[in-house]
Amino acid sequence: MKKLCILFVLAFFAFFSMGVTASHAAGSQFIIINKSNNQLAYYENSQLKSVFKVATGRKASYTPEGKFKIVNKIVNRPYYKGKIPGGDPRNPLGNRWLGLNPRGTWGTTYAIHGNNNPSSIGKYISNGCIRMYDNEVEWLFNRVKIGTPVIITTSGKSFDSIAAANGMKTTPSKAVPVTGVSSEVLMKGSRGNAVKELQRLLTSQGYNTKGIDGFFGSNTDFAVRQFQKAHNLKVDGVVGPATKRALGMR
Repeated sequence: MKKLCILFVLAFFAFFSMGVTASHAAGSQFIIINKSNNQLAYYENSQLKSVFKVATGRKASYTPEGKFKIVNKIVNRPYYKGKIPGGDPRNPLGNRWLGLNPRGTWGTTYAIHGNNNPSSIGKYISNGCIRMYDNEVEWLFNRVKIGTPVIITTSGKSFDSIAAANGMKTTPSKAVPVTGVSSEVLMKGSRGNAVKELQRLLTSQGYNTKGIDGFFGSNTDFAVRQFQKAHNLKVDGVVGPATKRALGMR
């Protein structure tokens, strides 16, 4: 009997410790989504780290408001409704899914996710999910943990004020600009995630780059020139601000 009591006490303290650790880990970062300006703020160690443009529900009621949690993380989630596999350029869910738990759901209905229509970012257009640029949701996905709190609201207050109203501690930090169109110019020979985004956009709009590999080769150059010609842009194969805006690329 004495041994059973000791085991029970040890198990209790082990469970209590696990709970404290998990709570502390989740509390070190949180996300605020403000539907009044369609912006998402990411906090880490009580400091505002980044602010992103997002898209939310086309009706105010579609994107639920309240305090939720990230309950799952999925790379290249299939679009089951349209029978489109994960990783397909046609997939409207993009390449990363951060599932949320509003309205009794568990990460299968609502999420912060990428998309294959970058021109929708900043608009009220979704069925309830929060859309981000693919490369920006990748950045967020790589940082946030399961259990991270997500506050969704419609407010005219600052992110710090919204955080305080929801019991989140913040420390003063410098203003963080909202991400916008990148100044990086892409051309033949360029490599990286920005080229992958370019290739996804071109492919989704019917300009075949013959692969999404992150390398700006002859096929991507040809697709860019076709796109530029169709949109009355300078046909030079160089993806600068004008071509990016026409593509809806950040």
